[in-house]
Amino acid sequence: MPVALSGAQIFDGWTIRPGVLILDGERIEGIADKVPANATEVRLEGGVLAPGLVDLQVNGGAGLMISGQTTQRDLAAICDAHARLGATSMLPTLITDNPEATGRLIGTAIASKDLPGFLGLHLEGPHLDPRRKGAHEASLIRSMTDEDLERLCRAAQILPCLMVTLAPEATTTKQIETLCAAGVIVSLGHSDCSHEQALDAINAGASCATHLFNAMSQIAGREPGLAGTALTTDIACGLIADGIHVHPKVMALALAAKTERVFLVSDAMAPAGTDQNAFDLGGRRILRCEGRLTLENGTLAGADLTLPRAIQVLVDQVGVPLERALAMATRNPADVVGRSDLGRFTTDARADCVHLSSELEVKAVWRRGKRFV
Repeated sequence: MPVALSGAQIFDGWTIRPGVLILDGERIEGIADKVPANATEVRLEGGVLAPGLVDLQVNGGAGLMISGQTTQRDLAAICDAHARLGATSMLPTLITDNPEATGRLIGTAIASKDLPGFLGLHLEGPHLDPRRKGAHEASLIRSMTDEDLERLCRAAQILPCLMVTLAPEATTTKQIETLCAAGVIVSLGHSDCSHEQALDAINAGASCATHLFNAMSQIAGREPGLAGTALTTDIACGLIADGIHVHPKVMALALAAKTERVFLVSDAMAPAGTDQNAFDLGGRRILRCEGRLTLENGTLAGADLTLPRAIQVLVDQVGVPLERALAMATRNPADVVGRSDLGRFTTDARADCVHLSSELEVKAVWRRGKRFV
């Protein structure tokens, strides 16, 4: 029997409008004007009903970090933790590590392809620029080898999605072309590249920029850097909208310059979904305090952020219309990974939904048509 979700405004992926969302098993049947006679009604108390949020950069959650030791059970726990926070689809993200750890995680991910909420993998490094390492371990950063290239291309053929963050200066344009031809989503980040180097990478197939403005060459009067190149080309840009990684005024400038293809990421770490106030990352202590995650020297190390909170920041501090902010956490990231069945309420899309209050707090979550929260 179909389920009819009523009582909230509906964001369909583009606009907010009145209506009743009809779920038919694991799929969306459509949006109706009233509850059908053959449906079971679930009445919501105001707010907005949106497609399940999509997070393409999740380093951890439920007290766990993504690593070479991550198990299928760990992945399930992390996916579940983020689903409770509104993100029903995610890319677990491994930051710079050694080849053995990367290979083990790829094997675990391949065995976890059918896990609810699991979209694939995001490998953030190790092919980065140590000058823009951020919290990545400098001793593990290295240029891409033929063996690395073969491993990534092979994984891309098996995983539902593989995103790789790399620096143009740690790879060649031929390697980028090969990765893209194999189906890898190449994202530029942790890079001190010039405008010309960034353009060469984009022309080779790179289609994203990782956490815009963070760990990348900046805009200057005579050199756009990676940040300026990302804003003035058609590549997609991830944004950590916590008001800490990027100032609200700078976010406003960026969103005025780039009106499409910006998507929100949480860049969440192990504490997501817990009250944990510190954890270890590669033998280094990460502290959680006042909405920040930092190394003991103050370097930002991921974010203490959820996607609903990022939407709140965009609306309240940046002045972004709610429809645009919601699209940046639903349809935009789904489009980046080529998932037209996610991030929108179209017929036969996956029945992932999040009910947000008028204060944009998570009130309920459905994953694959079943109430999860």
